[in-house]
Amino acid sequence: MSSSAIQPQRLSQAQYSLDHQRWIEQLATTENLLIIQDLDGVCMGLVNDPLTRRIDLAYVQATAAFDGHFYVLTNGEHIGLRGVNNIVDKAWAEQTSPKVGRYLPGLAAGGVQWQDRQGDVSYPGVSDAELAFLKQVPQRIRQALTAFAQSHELGLEAEQLESLIQASALDNVASPTANLNTFHKALGTAQETYVALQKAMQQLMDKLLQEADQQGLGASFFVHYAPNHGRDQDGKEIIWLSQASESGTTDFQFMLRGAVKEAGVLVLLNRYYGARTGEYPLGEDFNARQAPHEQDALLALAQAKFDPALMPALVGVGDTVTSAVESVESRLVAKRGGSDRNFLHLIQTLGEIFDTDNVVTYVDSSSGELKNRRALKLETIEGQPIVTAGPGDPRDQKDPLRLNVVFPGGYPQYCEAFVTAAQHRAPIS
Repeated sequence: MSSSAIQPQRLSQAQYSLDHQRWIEQLATTENLLIIQDLDGVCMGLVNDPLTRRIDLAYVQATAAFDGHFYVLTNGEHIGLRGVNNIVDKAWAEQTSPKVGRYLPGLAAGGVQWQDRQGDVSYPGVSDAELAFLKQVPQRIRQALTAFAQSHELGLEAEQLESLIQASALDNVASPTANLNTFHKALGTAQETYVALQKAMQQLMDKLLQEADQQGLGASFFVHYAPNHGRDQDGKEIIWLSQASESGTTDFQFMLRGAVKEAGVLVLLNRYYGARTGEYPLGEDFNARQAPHEQDALLALAQAKFDPALMPALVGVGDTVTSAVESVESRLVAKRGGSDRNFLHLIQTLGEIFDTDNVVTYVDSSSGELKNRRALKLETIEGQPIVTAGPGDPRDQKDPLRLNVVFPGGYPQYCEAFVTAAQHRAPIS
């Protein structure tokens, strides 16, 4: 049931709609369709330790029904111990049926790690020198966490501390990350200590950027904070320091410049056009590092290069959208962030420009182990469930991002709807 009393003609015009049946029908019947979907919190639960993540095999199998019309876009990675492929392998482990084309195709590491359905991985636009610098970052994270523990009284046994350090240094190939989820849980009410740890990781990231600059790689990297409070005037992401029970920023990702999800949208569109027409509007080798970073420039490039007659209806799916309203010089100022915000907003705006029924889909992941996002607020009015508040600050009344269809039940509810859509989708080229 939609949260609006009057059903809009298009889902793209809806706000906080609960009409999942209509969403299913759109995915099942739209021929010229492109789904671009985040992973953690969307088709898997958010957990403190990434090694405990699980994915439903029925969902993985369902993606095949959208072959050529479905790509993932994640800041995580496909490969490695903590990569999604490893989770998919575990889901397939007890199956005896053929597993050809079993992986989730699309972009990882923010857009610089490409994978097809067979699991073949490449790094378009990335140099050997950049990959070599990234390789030493996980050990630097471990060293920084060890040094922090030596200078602060954490109240942890040596064995537990070592386990936390190993769980927190994610040895991703293209996006090595300090993930503080397990530390936040272990530190409990010691919020000041946790904030000091956040600041220590921020200092490490700044130091790594300086070292890269000294090695002639000053234009190669940036730091992604997840979740965050948007960007400052210089375009740098703003860390979210913990307050009360909220963990704030938990992931400190050292990433390749250009690895931003909104750039990945154009990369995936370019691949989609190429697969359907044989011609790549942005060139066959176009990658995220060649794309502009600003939304207006991305939109201008899309308008200049993509044939409107062939533009698909885009369905963007994410779970990380934040906003916080603060008083600045007697004015209320909204800080808007979240790692899915910009790519979802780009999809929304592309729909407006190309007059396609693009649907921004939001999955509520607030019930996971991570306490850094607001739940959707539901009320029952005239016997019908209505979403009365989104994931942002209730005082942020001018947020330009419109969440068309929402799944308050989180990833299980989303996956069930996705599988249903796959079951009803006719074989379409």
